[in-house]
Amino acid sequence: MTSDHMDGKSISNKRAYISLPKKYMAELASHYRIEHGIVITELINYLNEGYIQAYFREWGTVTSCKIRKHLHSGKQSSVAFVMFACETEADRADWAGPHCIGGMEVRVRRVISPREVEDSKEEAVPTKPHPRRSMGLGYILEDAQWLDDELKV
Repeated sequence: MTSDHMDGKSISNKRAYISLPKKYMAELASHYRIEHGIVITELINYLNEGYIQAYFREWGTVTSCKIRKHLHSGKQSSVAFVMFACETEADRADWAGPHCIGGMEVRVRRVISPREVEDSKEEAVPTKPHPRRSMGLGYILEDAQWLDDELKV
């Protein structure tokens, strides 16, 4: 864990994710710049950020995706934090549930996070929303859009 030391106090570089009822999010947004997203729990350990981004790009522009694995606990699951470009995209992704990612049903919670002054360099590049629903791992690894080009010829 990296941290900055100022006057003997340490400031953590970890990001806070807050789960609030929708009616309180507007009040918090009036005082702070916030980002909207979701937290996905009970994920399978072998899934990566690219797979999670590809799954959620149907509902909007994914600006950040981080996965935390539970390596030292007895659990065989991970937690993913997915941030969207705007509030409505995060709401749509939350309301579209139940979500089945990697063949397992996962739990999704709506969260907000204070916007960081400097975006971290390891943040994912924003992706464009995909026009059709993802069909699973094979669909994500090889996009079938090349078939459309052959049909036009």
